[in-house]
Amino acid sequence: MEGTASGSGTASSAVADWSLVFWTLCSVLLPVLLTLWCSFHRARRQGMIRDIFRKSKHDWHYTDLFGQPSYCCVCAQHILQGAFCNCCGLRVSEGCLKKADQLFLCKEIMMSNGGAHSSMPHHWIRGNVPLCSCCAVCKQQCGTQPKLCDYRCVWCQYTVHDECMMDYLKTEKCTFGEFRDLIIPPYYLSTINQMRKDKRTNYEKVVPYCSKHWMPVIVLANTRSGNNMGETLLGEFKILLNPVQVFDLSKITPAKALQLCTLLPCNAVRVLVCGGDGTVGWVLDAIDEMKIKGQECYIPQVAILPLGTGNDLSNTLGWGGGYAGEVPVEQILRNVMEADGITLDRWKVQVTNKRYYNLRKTKVFTMNNYFSVGPDALMALNFHAHREKTPSLFSSRIINKAVYFFYGTKDCLVQECKDLNKKVELELDGERIELPNLEGIIVLNIGYWGGGCRLWEGMGDEPYPLARHDDGLLEVVGVHGSFHCAQIQVKLANPVRLGQAHTVRLILKSSKMPMQVDGEPWAQGPCTVTITHKTRALMLYHSGEQTDDDASSSSEQDHMKEQSDEEI
Repeated sequence: MEGTASGSGTASSAVADWSLVFWTLCSVLLPVLLTLWCSFHRARRQGMIRDIFRKSKHDWHYTDLFGQPSYCCVCAQHILQGAFCNCCGLRVSEGCLKKADQLFLCKEIMMSNGGAHSSMPHHWIRGNVPLCSCCAVCKQQCGTQPKLCDYRCVWCQYTVHDECMMDYLKTEKCTFGEFRDLIIPPYYLSTINQMRKDKRTNYEKVVPYCSKHWMPVIVLANTRSGNNMGETLLGEFKILLNPVQVFDLSKITPAKALQLCTLLPCNAVRVLVCGGDGTVGWVLDAIDEMKIKGQECYIPQVAILPLGTGNDLSNTLGWGGGYAGEVPVEQILRNVMEADGITLDRWKVQVTNKRYYNLRKTKVFTMNNYFSVGPDALMALNFHAHREKTPSLFSSRIINKAVYFFYGTKDCLVQECKDLNKKVELELDGERIELPNLEGIIVLNIGYWGGGCRLWEGMGDEPYPLARHDDGLLEVVGVHGSFHCAQIQVKLANPVRLGQAHTVRLILKSSKMPMQVDGEPWAQGPCTVTITHKTRALMLYHSGEQTDDDASSSSEQDHMKEQSDEEI
């Protein structure tokens, strides 16, 4: 009996062990299998969606969660996820994508039956109107009903209630709304296309049929700049403007995008650059290429929407130190329309290696903001090397500034650039300058440096004139190290002012030092750096965006604008 009981106990224990193993395996394998199954079906579904997107005339983008209550334009059901068109604003569920392509037309960037006297009716889209919109007929608020109702014109952005939509509105000519002076109408492009076929170039004859004060804007957005807002801005600008005038600089170069200027009236185009100071320099280089090609009369004026990390040029021109979505896109376009034209000095930086001096092995840069040698260039060099290794980590302006702070703190301890005054010679307009004990030298073209610091004016009651970006002069200052740079930025110290000049020459006699031009850093051996005036760029100044420092210098900026207007 005892043997039988012992055997049965062993068997039940073995069954319990196997049962435990079985359930353990199930608890581990089932979630894994479920995840794999979901991933497989998601990948398959996304592949089917991409096929539809590729064949569609709409600029579809898929989202897992809409940012506001949305309804499918086909089945009228409330949807949390689905696709939206970046050009016309249609929103549809995943299952209704094909039907939406058949039922709804997207924005026409060019009309097939265009002509100089052409016009076009409203292009109405039903549902998902902005919550703050107002009915063009009864002047009451639209978009308040929790269902697919109300209409919006994709060109003029007028909204109309269901009950206010009348037959005449469906055939009424569209006026293109508030931003008619910025939009390139589809019929204009059709007319120009026909004129080019006929080998006629008098495009000005078409302009009066668009608007008397027409100043078409071209939007160039760098989706890789700073806080990665470029992708969102591209869609918002495409909805408000003609999609043909909005370009993604990760897919097309500024030189190619700016060829659109040659199809528009002379001296009328404005360009909005969405990116950092490096992106602005890239666009200005492309504009210089237009001058070389003999296209001077098509040169546009440039405005800036700052998406980078430092944004010193944007700050100098009144566009602010950084954009994070706090200002509606509509207000940005208003600012572009109201901005004043000014000029910006651009400088040629020649770096000739000492050992190849006779062979004229020279590196040439174009400078808009500043040139420097020393601790700030070292920080930029370390930051650049780190970003090249792991670019995905540098998608936030705050993270970027934190990395700069880390490398600045490190240099305070190491002092890699000490005794710079013993390694370099500085000449301003041919006159040699006796240097005090320094670790860095900065040559300024604009008022701001280091992410919002007015370096030349400094602090205190010393009567130093404001740094200007259109006077053909460079301001040259020195710093004692990274800690001194930090003190200057928080207004606890002044830089060492070395003077102003039309031409700057710096000779690095020995060792290797970090240098930078407008945030592009490199390590440089013995060389001669020569900075001379190159050209002037046509920019736009926004007087509505002022910092505390700017407020004290508003009269000086007004004088600058008046002088620039005379030169233009």
